[in-house]
Amino acid sequence: MRTIAVVARKGGSGKTTLAVHLALAAHLSGRRSVLVDMDPQRSAIEALRMRQGSGPQRVESTTRGLYNTQVLAQRGGTQVLIIDTPAGTEEGMSNAIVLSDLTLLVVRPTFLDLTAAVRTAEVLRRLQKPGLVILNQAPSARDGMEPPAVRKALRALSVLGLPIVPVVLRARAAYQTALETGRSAIEVDPASPAAVELRALWRFMEQLAFSQHQRLERRA
Repeated sequence: MRTIAVVARKGGSGKTTLAVHLALAAHLSGRRSVLVDMDPQRSAIEALRMRQGSGPQRVESTTRGLYNTQVLAQRGGTQVLIIDTPAGTEEGMSNAIVLSDLTLLVVRPTFLDLTAAVRTAEVLRRLQKPGLVILNQAPSARDGMEPPAVRKALRALSVLGLPIVPVVLRARAAYQTALETGRSAIEVDPASPAAVELRALWRFMEQLAFSQHQRLERRA
């Protein structure tokens, strides 16, 4: 089993939306996935509650209960455990990072998000756990050129000392509207730009978490 923690110190980063879509992408790829919702608002649980048919298992958990949740998931044959961590609380985030094989730090191309990402990167270094950064809710490129805000954010993120996911997720309404029925944007419109982004993201995450797992542990 591989455990991936999705973290963001800054609220509104799209952390929960991304965590749900990752769990759905894992499920759609044929892997048995579980989404653990540590956020007090339980938004991830509510999103998957709307789903009809098979999908990722959804589990509520707390900082203290996360280890037991992870053990039970592994005993149940889970292949991918996605943790939606609570925003703004370092204790819950740190506990999830410690128990995870890989941490995905979600950042929007804004000054406040970038500032918060610096502190989260410091937590990862202190805990000596592997992590990477993904740029989320970014404006779309025009004529093959990234907007200045995106270029500036990518330059700023490069100094964090964490790998940057090569897939940039754009600000698309499709991510939110798909979750209204508990579905992934991949299912709603497989040819949409959102679906293309999600498939590329999951291919990258799957390869990193599984094929290169041992290498990540040695780097940590």
